Amino acid sequence: MAKLFQSIEPALREFIEKQHIFFNASAASDGRVNLSPRDAASLRVLDTRTVIYLDRTGSGNETAAHVRIKNRLTLMFCAFEGAPTILRLYGKARILRRGTLEYLTFLASAFDNAEPPGARQMVMLDVDSVQTSCGYGVPLFDYVGERTTLTRWAEAKGEAGLDEYRRLKNAQSIDGFATGLLENETI
Repeated sequence: MAKLFQSIEPALREFIEKQHIFFNASAASDGRVNLSPRDAASLRVLDTRTVIYLDRTGSGNETAAHVRIKNRLTLMFCAFEGAPTILRLYGKARILRRGTLEYLTFLASAFDNAEPPGARQMVMLDVDSVQTSCGYGVPLFDYVGERTTLTRWAEAKGEAGLDEYRRLKNAQSIDGFATGLLENETI
């Protein structure tokens, strides 16, 4: 039942853009595998082989650490309503550090210069393959709405508080790998 594609075809893009959540999976050569839920409103399909998402400050920064070491990344989307489908984007990722020219360029072109509170970096995926599968085992869920907790937390911290939090909690992965978030590290 699985189908493999070389790019994001129009029907696949339409499916991606209807989702409310996606999951990203990353891993270094050793250490833990990371799997994280993401708000699909933060993701943009730039073209048939490129997606980008605006990553917000969280309790860790595993994806950035893993991408620095081994730039492979998988994004997965599941249909929780309508026809059952799972879609995975496989490819090579890179991190765009907040405030860099490249980050600001994509903030303007893909996100209308709308940077949410707590924005930390962008993750760009160069897609080398796309896979769909049945999704028969994925349960049906009703979408209720977005949580506002992260936004309120980031607003309460302010820029200085977020910077300090990132230095303490986001500069290294749980396995001790540097994330490239600090100024003197290269990404």
